[in-house]
Amino acid sequence: MRRVSPVLLEGRHVRLEPLTVDHVPALVRAAGGGGQSFRFTSVPQTPEGMHAYVTNALAEQDRGTRLALATVDRSTGQVVGCTSFLDIQFWKWPAGARHQRGEHLPDVVEIGATWLSAAAQRTGINTEAKLLMLGHAFEVWRVHRVSLKTDSRNQQSREAILRLGTRFDGVRLRARLR
Repeated sequence: MRRVSPVLLEGRHVRLEPLTVDHVPALVRAAGGGGQSFRFTSVPQTPEGMHAYVTNALAEQDRGTRLALATVDRSTGQVVGCTSFLDIQFWKWPAGARHQRGEHLPDVVEIGATWLSAAAQRTGINTEAKLLMLGHAFEVWRVHRVSLKTDSRNQQSREAILRLGTRFDGVRLRARLR
């Protein structure tokens, strides 16, 4: 089975490090007081729920469809959330295809499953994290496409994605449970 290797991505404001079960206590603290901050995504508030969330992310990683990362605020050293490369796809290319960059490199990925503590929102952490991930996907893996998805009702997230210089492709109806 082909899969990507865990990565460490570091910028001025944020460090994205491979997610492990050791992050659970810090993630529970980051999720505390979520309430309105997590209207459009499921963020566990208890140690048991967060442990299940992390172990599920790691199981998807073992299957090769996800690369889960803990989001760390470099100014404080505190874990402030999570993000992931999702829907990692390796296409089957015909022999000699000129667009095949190597069997070990994914062809397309999604960036998502992102949540941040209330204190880390609108601080530049998410923007830098997304730019680091986009840079890695396009410059290191040389993928053909990166998707960023958000709930159609989440205007704040939609605007943040557009500020990255992305193109809005449309709204997918009934694409997932919500």
